[in-house]
Amino acid sequence: MKDCYKPECLAGWNHTVVKEFLLVGLTENPNLQIPLFLLFTLIYSITLLGNGGMIILIKLNSQLHTPMYFFLSNLSFCDICYSTVYAPKMLVNFLSEQRVITFVGCILQSFLFAVYVTTECILLSVMAYDRYVAIANPLLYTVIMTQRICIQMMLASYLAGLINSLIHTVGLLKLDFCGPNIVNHFFCDVPPLLRLSCSDAHNNEMLLWIFSTVIATFTFTVVMASYIRIAAAIQRIRTAYGRCKAFSTCASHLTAVTLFYGSVTFSYIQPSSKYSLEQEKVSAVFYTLVIPMLNPLIYSLRNKDVKDAGKRSLGWKTTFI
Repeated sequence: MKDCYKPECLAGWNHTVVKEFLLVGLTENPNLQIPLFLLFTLIYSITLLGNGGMIILIKLNSQLHTPMYFFLSNLSFCDICYSTVYAPKMLVNFLSEQRVITFVGCILQSFLFAVYVTTECILLSVMAYDRYVAIANPLLYTVIMTQRICIQMMLASYLAGLINSLIHTVGLLKLDFCGPNIVNHFFCDVPPLLRLSCSDAHNNEMLLWIFSTVIATFTFTVVMASYIRIAAAIQRIRTAYGRCKAFSTCASHLTAVTLFYGSVTFSYIQPSSKYSLEQEKVSAVFYTLVIPMLNPLIYSLRNKDVKDAGKRSLGWKTTFI
């Protein structure tokens, strides 16, 4: 337990006197600030354009009004949201000498990030189940994956993200923050904030580990079970062309799942004794910066339907202009 005996820690609601936090960022090397600002501005711009373009493309093309692309558009929405939670502040901090964020802003950033990153994790498992139904039960696909069921699964994903985030946020608000107030990260995440509390954060750490493990285990089990059955279904397809076509519809999603689960698992599902903020920052760069940028590229470059829809949309705009 970390004790705080300073008189100022005994005043105020919840004994919290810290009014703002200082974000260390990715590096304190002044020579790297401008290059990193330019690099991450480019990455964030590609993320917004790619995912925003994917949403618009799906909306405008009736051929893409299927459950698969309904979930994909929500995945793109999550990528935009959780990137926007931290990226603008991070970019400003690259150009600022004092990387300050208010206590309320920090808690809000942590809350929103947890909502969207959890929702994305669950959405990926929902998309795996959708692919299983489409390949293993193609004749019953429209009966099983109705519009009502798809909306319910999507809302359940957001609700689970909200509940998970609320639990950790309420836990944070019950802790005392008396100082220091330097967050060794480029955004306010739960693990580095727990290390700054002058209260005993053991219960918070256990809750974080338990909920992260349960969510990751459940969603990963759904993904693995779906792909095991998909593999069995593909083996029953007689023609090589049919097997190739069936596999191609899953390749993009499987790539996205591998990248996302690998980086998030490394960050959150490990004993606190082995936890390293420096390693977590490297991993966080991947799942908060790189993956949201890559997702629309992965799904567009490896998906014939998306590429064809893109060509039709560009052709329509060209003739219209």
